Amino acid sequence: LALYFHIGEREEKCIIEDIPSDTLVVGNYKVQRWNIHQHDFLESAPGLGMFVTVTSPTGEVLLSKLYGPQGTFSFTSYLSGEHIICFQSNSTRFAVTAGSKLRIHLDIRVGEHFLDESAIQAKDKVNEVNVRLEHLIEQIHHVTREQDYEREREEKFRKTSEENNSNILWWAIVQTLILISVGIWQIKSLRDFFISKKLV
Repeated sequence: LALYFHIGEREEKCIIEDIPSDTLVVGNYKVQRWNIHQHDFLESAPGLGMFVTVTSPTGEVLLSKLYGPQGTFSFTSYLSGEHIICFQSNSTRFAVTAGSKLRIHLDIRVGEHFLDESAIQAKDKVNEVNVRLEHLIEQIHHVTREQDYEREREEKFRKTSEENNSNILWWAIVQTLILISVGIWQIKSLRDFFISKKLV
């Protein structure tokens, strides 16, 4: 996931990432400051930083840390579900003029383990193959976790659909019984009315 968004001074912006359990998430970001005179986003001023907060689906805070104008954060998900990643600048009116905006470039990678190419080149070919195999096995485990998580979501959705269908069926039965009861009551009331008026 690579994107950028704008925030104001001390404003908090959050994104939601649906992440499987036991998955490494690595995020890289860079903050740029709007320059009124040049009408462009410039590299951020020294002292400008970002509070990064990550919350699990249960509301547990997995990460809460102040970083600089450019940085990398990482966390591991313990539960599958929607994780909330929030950004807020630590800027004051001394660091950023009032009303100015910041642009945040964000790149989030879920479940990726990066190869250290320099370490691979320094080793012989057998070790290189071993390192690449380990990397491939990690990627296979990540794909397996993703598939398990999708199966869990599909099963949960199927159960919810079945419960809704069952509720609709019972509601239809109740409506039918009410209609039959009202019909019988109307027939009896009309019959009693005609008898009392001696029309039958």
